[in-house]
Amino acid sequence: MGSVDAAEWFRHRSYDYRQFSDIAALAKRKRELGLTLSLVLPCRNVADTVGTIIDEIHAVNEKALSGSPIVDQILAVDADSEDGTSEVASRHGAEVYSENELLSSLGGAHGKGDAMWRSLSVTRGDLVMYVDADTKDFKEQFVYGILGPILFVPQVRFVKAAYRRPFRKGESTEEDGGGRVTELSTKPLFNLFYPELAGFVQPLAGEFVADRELFSSIPFLTGYAVETGIMIDVLKRVGLGAMAQVDLGTRQNRHQHLRDLSRMSYAVLRAVARRLRQEGRLVQPRDPSLPDWLFQFSDYLHAVATPEGLKLQEHVEELVERPPIAKVLKV
Repeated sequence: MGSVDAAEWFRHRSYDYRQFSDIAALAKRKRELGLTLSLVLPCRNVADTVGTIIDEIHAVNEKALSGSPIVDQILAVDADSEDGTSEVASRHGAEVYSENELLSSLGGAHGKGDAMWRSLSVTRGDLVMYVDADTKDFKEQFVYGILGPILFVPQVRFVKAAYRRPFRKGESTEEDGGGRVTELSTKPLFNLFYPELAGFVQPLAGEFVADRELFSSIPFLTGYAVETGIMIDVLKRVGLGAMAQVDLGTRQNRHQHLRDLSRMSYAVLRAVARRLRQEGRLVQPRDPSLPDWLFQFSDYLHAVATPEGLKLQEHVEELVERPPIAKVLKV
């Protein structure tokens, strides 16, 4: 596609999952290309949902018919959950790893982004797909839908999920009330600083797929900054024309409290600011005598009104950037 703007990209690289609903044809195409797929589920206290999700993945494989599965390896990378997540995932047929035991020489894992990065040390597929493990209404198209463009559109190397996110509270439902960090933080920041990415409906979606070589060649930010960093780094690595999105319908997952969303938004902002600094577009003077590692920490002051009065809460937010896994594994 060459150099394109967001509107042109949106017209040419937005798909619908129903375009790829012939799972047998998808399996045949995957077999013809000689590709294998690893699917990673980053997990933290998701015993109530992870088993059903793994069952749906197995159901996709059963519909492949040819004996060649769509998903060749299912991995659950668990944050040492206390609710039995790892046992449920293992019982349903996933390979289970503790995020803290993978690349343990680096110390304990720093949240979701670190778990995703560490998973690349044990994935075997030519393609790697990440899927959130807390989805309450996981459907088969969450697997085959985002895989379709990778297999059928030669230029595409990275595919992101798109969907509507209802917001449910009690008996009421707001059809498009979910994704508040996406709408209030990520999209405005991308419009301002990375306008090429403005066409993505769900830039923070936890469901996306790329070839292993691409994921191995980019750094991963830890915690909630991971998806933001991946979007920017993939754009810089392969260009907008190699990226796509697929409409998967609707998705219902856990909703965070508004106060927690504030910290998530801060993680997104820090990810964008870090990339802008690296590109020379944001200059923040600092004492050169201080070590670099010190700047991975940031105090987040959060002023709130409570029934007991006004309070100023202080959170120490850590943002670690893991190097491209290819440099660590020497592959």
